[in-house]
Amino acid sequence: MKTKRQDKRVTVGVIGGSGLYDIEGLTSARSIRVRTPFGAPSDAITVGSLEGIRVAFLSRHGRGHVLNPSGINYRANIFALKSLGVSHVISVSAVGSMKESIQPGDVAVPDQFIDLTKRRVSTFFDDGIVAHVAFGEPICAELRQALLAAGENVGANLHRGGTYLCMEGPQFSTKAESQLYRQWGVDVIGMTNMPEAKLAREAELCYATLALVTDYDCWHETEEAVTVEAVLGTLHRNVVLAKQILRAVMPAFTNPVECPCHRALDNAILTAPNRISSVARKKLSLLIDRALSLKKGVR
Repeated sequence: MKTKRQDKRVTVGVIGGSGLYDIEGLTSARSIRVRTPFGAPSDAITVGSLEGIRVAFLSRHGRGHVLNPSGINYRANIFALKSLGVSHVISVSAVGSMKESIQPGDVAVPDQFIDLTKRRVSTFFDDGIVAHVAFGEPICAELRQALLAAGENVGANLHRGGTYLCMEGPQFSTKAESQLYRQWGVDVIGMTNMPEAKLAREAELCYATLALVTDYDCWHETEEAVTVEAVLGTLHRNVVLAKQILRAVMPAFTNPVECPCHRALDNAILTAPNRISSVARKKLSLLIDRALSLKKGVR
């Protein structure tokens, strides 16, 4: 039998990208302003129940879309979700297609990233604590499979796996850049999943991306160059589909299992415990206490 405390535990964090500013069907919803050591998240977090699962929803760009990709406080967003007890994060993101076979209106569930961002802080560990998490497999395999199964259930045109290239933005690519990325074998391109995915791994959260394909970037010779108007038209249709997938994936969290993602810091912290300042330990206690407890006696 679940205890009252367990019933209130938030399991799933959903980070909504362009076009996804709320989740329909949330019951007992309430808005929470979360403070973090890294400043304020993008917006208040809505916590409620979806298909019987406790969910925390955060609009990545803020309501009204007021934050550009480089202006998002990614550390605060991930830290805030972690502080609410979230163990699994689903990132919903608008992307451009880099392949003819991936068409606008499709949904991609990538399993790899290329990070070309330039201006963003990409780690929690930059102030007296050194940690190197493994990131060879940046997407949680189990969470990704759950999203794929949910997508199949609602009839989405899915693309399994592939590489998401994260560019800085906010400008779209030049044609030369777009053609170069195609030579690299990139599948989709976006502006927001880095450093989000890296921070989720440092926070020991399962992370997967539901990528909503809106356009062909600018490489396609027979399609019009990407414009905000064209993107929004496809995005509105995709958002409806995304909401269906989110509802369909919730039963997968009825009995969530332990995952290696939840132990990402086991051997990642290199700084000796007695060399970590009290200020740094307090600031990152939410993230490091579990891993440091394994190092008791290490000097």
